[in-house]
Amino acid sequence: MFIHIGNDNVIRSQDVVAIIDYNLISSSTIMEEMMKNAGKEKKVVGPTVDAKSVMITKEIIYYSTLSVSTLKKRASMISTISKLDDFSDEIKEEETEAEEA
Repeated sequence: MFIHIGNDNVIRSQDVVAIIDYNLISSSTIMEEMMKNAGKEKKVVGPTVDAKSVMITKEIIYYSTLSVSTLKKRASMISTISKLDDFSDEIKEEETEAEEA
């Protein structure tokens, strides 16, 4: 499944490693160093202006104007949807049986 994280960015939910509040970056020297290194490698996407959160994936780091709670809700919604049972085959079988009758 995919998650729309704002700013015309859509990522695969299985690639998400972490969702972090943007303000936490400046409070941690390790986070600052990680972001600086990712920037040098051109692996940072999105506007830093008005950024509220940072989505870390396996390959790229995304700045998002959406809050951490909004992104978490979207991610958990995807998780819930993916756990639903798929009854599409049963419906197709019933439709086929009805057409044959």
